[in-house]
Amino acid sequence: MATKSSADLTGPASRRRVLRLAIPNIVSNITVPLLSAVDTAMMGRMPALAHLEAIALGGLIVSTIYWLFGFLRMGATGTGAQAHGRGDDAAAANVLYRALLVALPAGLLVILFAPLIADIGLLIADVNQQTSLFARDYLTIRFLAAPAALAMLALNGWFLGMQNARIVMILAIGINSVNILANLFFVYGLGLQHEGVAWGSVAAQYSGLAVALFALRRGFRSHLGLFNLSQILDRSGLRAFFSLHSDIFIRTLCLEFVYVSFYMISPRLGVLTLAANQLLMQFWTMTAYGVDGFAFAIESLVGNAVGKRDEQRLRLDLRTSFLWAFAIAALCSLAILFFGREFLFIFSDKTELVNFAHEFIAWMVLVPLVSVPAYLWDGAYIGATAGRDMRRIMIMATFGVFVPTAALAVPLWSNHGLWAAMIAFTLARAVFMSRSADRVVLAAAR
Repeated sequence: MATKSSADLTGPASRRRVLRLAIPNIVSNITVPLLSAVDTAMMGRMPALAHLEAIALGGLIVSTIYWLFGFLRMGATGTGAQAHGRGDDAAAANVLYRALLVALPAGLLVILFAPLIADIGLLIADVNQQTSLFARDYLTIRFLAAPAALAMLALNGWFLGMQNARIVMILAIGINSVNILANLFFVYGLGLQHEGVAWGSVAAQYSGLAVALFALRRGFRSHLGLFNLSQILDRSGLRAFFSLHSDIFIRTLCLEFVYVSFYMISPRLGVLTLAANQLLMQFWTMTAYGVDGFAFAIESLVGNAVGKRDEQRLRLDLRTSFLWAFAIAALCSLAILFFGREFLFIFSDKTELVNFAHEFIAWMVLVPLVSVPAYLWDGAYIGATAGRDMRRIMIMATFGVFVPTAALAVPLWSNHGLWAAMIAFTLARAVFMSRSADRVVLAAAR
């Protein structure tokens, strides 16, 4: 057991640890839905709804592919944080090199198979011809950034595992600022409409990768000097790497199944419902990303505590994180309750669309509150590298709760039923992970 000072085991010390990581992560995460909001606002003011539908479906397909590689970020955070907690710089370096060894070739494969991915995604979506044409143009361009996007997943996860959320924040602000400015230039300056949004993303991703590599070289030169190909390709190390990442991959696949199902069901409920759900999802993503800032902090803190075998510190940091996250979530819910309609008009100037979307605002009020336990426990499981348990719980929540709830509720209550299924799914994740937390998370630090 690592030696613990009394200062490390006090409320103020825990609060400093949590907020030092959480605040940069919250700022980083909020820039992501802010970018989506800007894109939505630009396309929502185009003459045809097909532009908005195209970036909604195209963005979903891109996010689906990238999120399937989310194990690169999560695995790098959990295993990197544990190595950092043990003081093993060589092991920490190997975590990064293995993640990049997967990320860059995978990105090239995404570019190669981009037309096939687009065909499959649009076939499942079953949208009208104009929307399909616009979405295909969007996807062809967006996937050119795949190598940079996947490499950034690995780098961001590793930086966070090294307890350096500040770099992640700077990169996120920089990438999304460039993206927004580039989108405005391409859309309003060059008149490229949905293609301009796609080109803006490509420019931003490669710019971000260049800055991330510079930050890596400047801030972690000693780690880079520990490059050892035989250790990176060590069979036992690779086996552990792919075992953890395959579990996280399956977990992410289930999560993607839920979100893809949501967007695939939406157009079958009507074109107006699809557009309204795209607007409403901005609330989900903005509040969820805010709460997820604490989840990312928990990933790093739990991993570090596991590396140090410090259960007492882990318990304290978990409690502090939950208290702060619930407080912020409550504020988000109140803001949505009282100003929901005003927020919707930011995303679209079409009164009919805003009025229809506002009929479902009560579900948005619930989103921040139910997200806290689901997302924070998710981060704790990642920090403990409990991939097998994450996989098991996500399968149960997806096929034991979401699928039957959607199958029963959507035919009865249409879009209200669809949102009910999303809330039930999130609650199920929270309950299942909470019940197993002592055995899985706390036990890892004993």
